[in-house]
Amino acid sequence: MVSRRQCLALATTATSVVSLAALCTLFVLPGTQPGRAETARTIRIVVPGTPGASNDILARLLAKQIERAEGATLIVEDRPGAGNAIGSEAVARAAPDGNTLLINAPPFVIDPYLRKLRYDPFTAFEPICHLASSPTIIVVNGASRYRTLADLLDAARARPGTVSVGGVGPGTTGHIAVESLKRVANAELMFVAYPGNPPAVTALLGGHIDAAITGYPVVAGLMKSGELRTLATTTRTRIEPLPDVPTVAESGYSDYAFDFWMGVVAPAKTPPETISLLGRWFTTALRNPETAAKLASHGLYPLGVCGADFGTFIRKEYEVYGRIIREANIKPE
Repeated sequence: MVSRRQCLALATTATSVVSLAALCTLFVLPGTQPGRAETARTIRIVVPGTPGASNDILARLLAKQIERAEGATLIVEDRPGAGNAIGSEAVARAAPDGNTLLINAPPFVIDPYLRKLRYDPFTAFEPICHLASSPTIIVVNGASRYRTLADLLDAARARPGTVSVGGVGPGTTGHIAVESLKRVANAELMFVAYPGNPPAVTALLGGHIDAAITGYPVVAGLMKSGELRTLATTTRTRIEPLPDVPTVAESGYSDYAFDFWMGVVAPAKTPPETISLLGRWFTTALRNPETAAKLASHGLYPLGVCGADFGTFIRKEYEVYGRIIREANIKPE
């Protein structure tokens, strides 16, 4: 589709600038009301988290690039609370016109197991794109006697219930990742829940817990200073900033992998052509070198898998988290 901006550029070389410029006002995005110019489009991106979190940073960087490239206005709105539920419900009830979107993440597939929702995540939304992932790592105090993941797990097996791993919880990606590790490694780790990553890291620095599971961007500076040391990443492959740090899978647990993924979805019944166009906007923004560099500086890795493939991924994640929640007997709030 030719954008209004492109059309107006062509108009400047034509003999009848006025008539061509008028024609350009007819270019509209599929799913909008007839006559609404593409460049006048305003899109609200709901982030079901707090300002400064990984999904908020991702949304704002991509919104800024899409505004520059496409001329639309994108507004990022943080709506935290109840996992993803508060922000997700707001988008589920929005008009299916492509003007209200949701940044989703693992809580999107965890919430149905642990909370009473007034929407169905698989019927209330249309998947647009799997946008990015943020690596999760297991860290210890820089003075810890645990030098490897094997050291930590061996201690947990030798003294069941005495080796503690802190993280955000309960019922979060980190909590469920630790519960999964307990089972695949047959090691009785004790998960200690904190209201956020900073309190968990503070407890680790103070020697109140043995290890923590957290996002890499949260502790990158503390690792560089030597105050914390990384034992393993929970990602499927090693991460670029830590090329010498093995994954949990490489440490002997081949099927283990947890990424903090982020995507974007729209309300159900949003027209397919609108979903497709929005997908192109987001993937183009992810490929922009300047934007990609800024994402990397925040520990965010672009993906750009769109449409049905993203829908399949969400369903698979739902099944994986559900199995662990049942096995670990994690109770609803």
